[in-house]
Amino acid sequence: MATTSKEEKTKAWRTEKTGNSTVAIYRRDKHHKPSGKTYQVFEVADYTTGQRRLQSFSDPANAIAEAQRIGRLLATGETTAAKLRGSEAASYGRAVELIRAAGLETPLELVAARYVEAVKILGTEKIVEAASDYIRRNPAERPARTVRQVADELIALKTHRKASARYIEDLKIRLAKLATRFAVRVDTVTTADVQEWLDGMDGAPRTIRNFRQNASGLFKFAEARGYIARGENPVTATERLKTKTADAIEIYSPSELTRLLAAAPESFKPVLAIQAFAGLRSAEVMRLDWQNVKLGRGHIEITAANAKTASRRIVPILPNLAVWLKDAAKKTGKIFPHTRAYFHEMQRDISAKTKTDKLPALPWKHNALRHSFISYRVADIQNVAQVALEAGNSPGMIFGHYRELVTADDAKTWFAIAPAKKTGKRTTKPTPFISLPSRATTPAQQLN
Repeated sequence: MATTSKEEKTKAWRTEKTGNSTVAIYRRDKHHKPSGKTYQVFEVADYTTGQRRLQSFSDPANAIAEAQRIGRLLATGETTAAKLRGSEAASYGRAVELIRAAGLETPLELVAARYVEAVKILGTEKIVEAASDYIRRNPAERPARTVRQVADELIALKTHRKASARYIEDLKIRLAKLATRFAVRVDTVTTADVQEWLDGMDGAPRTIRNFRQNASGLFKFAEARGYIARGENPVTATERLKTKTADAIEIYSPSELTRLLAAAPESFKPVLAIQAFAGLRSAEVMRLDWQNVKLGRGHIEITAANAKTASRRIVPILPNLAVWLKDAAKKTGKIFPHTRAYFHEMQRDISAKTKTDKLPALPWKHNALRHSFISYRVADIQNVAQVALEAGNSPGMIFGHYRELVTADDAKTWFAIAPAKKTGKRTTKPTPFISLPSRATTPAQQLN
């Protein structure tokens, strides 16, 4: 900041103050020798160049205006460039040109302050690299898609790629709920939003986990198509729920299975038998075609398209299962040519029909026929690896999630359940024992 001496202040005609800066104006009498006349001038003390110089004005108003302008420059520090010399002045000028070329109207000192702040955050001077990575993951021209639009695109793709009808149906239901909850652009959904949605669900941990999985799949699809930034799937950081397998896994006793088979209509008995004695999942049975039931070869072929794990497997037809299927078998056609809803309706009806005068209705246990097969099969052949192959699971999954402790005698009883022999009178109640070996794993020869 420039100031005047005490002597100059006493001679000043007027001073203009801006902030901490004071600019003096002097009034002088000047003598014009040729004409011999005397006139007044007003001189402004200018320190903006670092050196004191006087600017003369004949009009006092102009002198005052200039003093005020100089005061503002001194107060804001904008006279620094004028004091620079040589390379420093050239560097300052070039910096200002770069700022203007970028279309910025930001003062140089603010640009420097932002740069320093960015360096502090990164730890090193990787400003350009960081900016390039940011724009790569957040392009200015990102396609605008709502969650609903992305869900429709994903379902259309899965349909085009021939995903199973059941999978598509389940995906539609779950993604519809997701799209209803988030009626916004897909790139605006945050991890906190998804976590709040999952926390508010009223359902079993397994159900919530399935919703989380489908939601993650939708955002992965959006990420691959540039609708959201790479690595910005909001589901990834949400809580992963663990299911309590002890509460979820249940099995039937041989006597309970006998009651279920007795209550089932003839057309549905093969379905129950395949689940109980071959361990197929409900969805696999609903997709299964009779042409994949190889009675002569003694096995059921689960194709990759029909398997939950998308892996082909061969399941042996045990002797008692062969008896259940012998009269019902067809060359082609679905084992269960109806809808999923009707499948569950049949389960409820069968459960209700197990009620007798002495016994209450037997509740339908979720996936219990498959769980029962795995448990009794392990007890029967004592070979977890083989059962894992037959069931389409890993040995670790068998031990950790499905295997219930049952005895070898229980297993022998389970795999001896077969239809009652036909007599003169029609009999629908299955017999719990038949005279067939229970431990056979390749029963084709036993059907001859």
